[in-house]
Amino acid sequence: MVEVVKSGGWLMAPIILCGIIATGIILERFWTLQQKRVIPEDLTSKVWGWVKKDQLDQKQIQSLHQGSALGQILAAGLINRDRERSIMKDSIEDTGRHVVHELERYLETLGTIAAISPLLGLLGTVIGMVKVFTAITTYGVGDPTVLAGGIAQALITTAAGLTVAIPALIGFRYYRNRVDTLVVDMEKEAIKLVEALHRRQEKG
Repeated sequence: MVEVVKSGGWLMAPIILCGIIATGIILERFWTLQQKRVIPEDLTSKVWGWVKKDQLDQKQIQSLHQGSALGQILAAGLINRDRERSIMKDSIEDTGRHVVHELERYLETLGTIAAISPLLGLLGTVIGMVKVFTAITTYGVGDPTVLAGGIAQALITTAAGLTVAIPALIGFRYYRNRVDTLVVDMEKEAIKLVEALHRRQEKG
């Protein structure tokens, strides 16, 4: 393996670095974007139970805010539960934008890696072919071993670039769709809470 990397030339270093970063992001997002971590089961029902029983206090709201992404959004609404519906909705939307930004963290980096890795491989191919043609000019085509180094570099860097780019692109697309799905689910939960609080205010 070490010999293969050496044959690829200096461009293998940034390609390998991109691979390490992409792997780290994919694993980190896999852990962070789990359903149970972002939208804990029955959280909205639990919060509504606290509201109905008048058991909601600042400490519980703070704990809710720190517990999950959905908890942050619900806490924003609960802080303003005694104010107008429009104010409550605006605070939820503002918090929602911050939450979405957190859910999308590192995804742009992953997308960039997916885009530049094949280009690094292509650059390695070009450099390898330049070496081949330089060798042909200098030594002719009689000795294939003279050409082997440039050809090896061209093929290895291309393969390495694609090996990094393909999983990175799959991860980028998958987590983008994952975030979109989670955002829609959080919006539904937040709307349920807002409507329930609004109806309670009207009855009160």
